[in-house]
Amino acid sequence: MDTQRRHHRYYDLILAAFVVVLLCSNFIGAGKAAVVTLPYFGELPFGGGILFFPISYFFGDILTEVYGYAYDRRAVWAGFAALAFAAIMAQIVIALPVAPGAYMANYQQGLETVFGNSWRIALASMFSFWCGSLTNSFVLAKMKIWTEGRFLWMRTIGSTAVGELVDSSFFYMLAFYGIWPTHEIIQVALAQYFLKTAWEVLATPLTYWVVNFLKRKENEDYYDIHTNFTPFRVKV
Repeated sequence: MDTQRRHHRYYDLILAAFVVVLLCSNFIGAGKAAVVTLPYFGELPFGGGILFFPISYFFGDILTEVYGYAYDRRAVWAGFAALAFAAIMAQIVIALPVAPGAYMANYQQGLETVFGNSWRIALASMFSFWCGSLTNSFVLAKMKIWTEGRFLWMRTIGSTAVGELVDSSFFYMLAFYGIWPTHEIIQVALAQYFLKTAWEVLATPLTYWVVNFLKRKENEDYYDIHTNFTPFRVKV
């Protein structure tokens, strides 16, 4: 690749924000089940992380649209590594012997509740994120070529819809198949999918502003015409 593409003012900041959002939405937001009451639909349960996890797709769209698939792929691998490290660290901290005292006993219980997800759920989360994010980036990169860079709103919403479908389908089936009834898995997965996709629709004006800002400042608007789309690569 052109070595001039390796010098970008804002890429590292976006990558850092991407990883922070990913970690927080998985390890803070995922610990709480919330509910919202909607007209005609009644109560709709959702994980707290749903409010923030779609921001990672927002950043993924920006990275692919401005810098290209390879730069977003690197960010996805960075996020995957961060999730893996956080999951291992959480299990090690939880497994450490607890100091005596009622406070630490209650603290340990809280740690186990928030961070003690089973390895099945943790692995399902990491795998589904990896598949969904790379699918989102691939679809967006291809649509940019097909549309000759037009219709950004259609490309970001369309790619997110596909990526989130892959993410939600893999996660709920891998994490809860055989534990929850199949119809309940499908119901919850669909609810989460529509919520996450709706977030992208609402964020479209902000996406336009950020993308246009970065294209001007970075003097970059990359088209993945000759890109190697293998997911098993970190080099840009």
